[in-house]
Amino acid sequence: MWYPTKITTPAASEPVSLQDVKRRLHVDFADDDADIDLLIESARDHIEKYCNVRFASQTVEMKCDGFCDFERLPEVPVSSVTSITYVDTAGATQTLADSVYELRNDDLEAAIVTKYGQQWPAIQPGSRITVTAIVGYADAPPAVKHALLLFIADAYEVRENAKLEDWTAFDALLCNYRRGA
Repeated sequence: MWYPTKITTPAASEPVSLQDVKRRLHVDFADDDADIDLLIESARDHIEKYCNVRFASQTVEMKCDGFCDFERLPEVPVSSVTSITYVDTAGATQTLADSVYELRNDDLEAAIVTKYGQQWPAIQPGSRITVTAIVGYADAPPAVKHALLLFIADAYEVRENAKLEDWTAFDALLCNYRRGA
C-alpha cells in the first residue's frame, strides 16, 4: 500500500511561463504579475490533482509497505529514482543498491522491478520502504498547456467563485491524461 506522497523539492519551473499567460490574457503591464504567478502555480496544482499526474518536474518521497507495491508507482512520469531505503530485519536503515533494480516507465505507468538474477531484500515487519524520485514532465504535453491557459484565463477574468458546468474544454483537453488512483 502506498501512502501520500511528500514533495521534497518543489517544481523549479511551471509548464507555462508568466509571459505565455500574459500573452493569452492580453496583459502588458506588471501590476498583476504576482497574482498571475499564483494562478499559474495553483492551476498546475489543480490539474495535477485532477489527472493524478505531475506536469512539472519535482522530487518526491513515496512510502509503501512492501516491494510488491513497486509494480505500480503512485507518481508518473518518473525521470529517475534517487534512492530506495528500507529497514532490514536487524532494524538498521539500508539504502538499496541501484544494481538491484531498474525503473520501467512511460507517461502513464511506472514500476520498479528487480534486475535479472536479483531479489528484493527482507525487511523488518511493519516498516516502510521509502522511494525518493524525480517525477513529472520536463515539458508538459500541448493539450495540458492549453488546459492550463484556459483555466488561468477563466480564473483571471472571473475573480470570484463561479459554478462549474458539467463538461468543459478543460475536461476535454485533460481526459486523456487522467490516471486512476
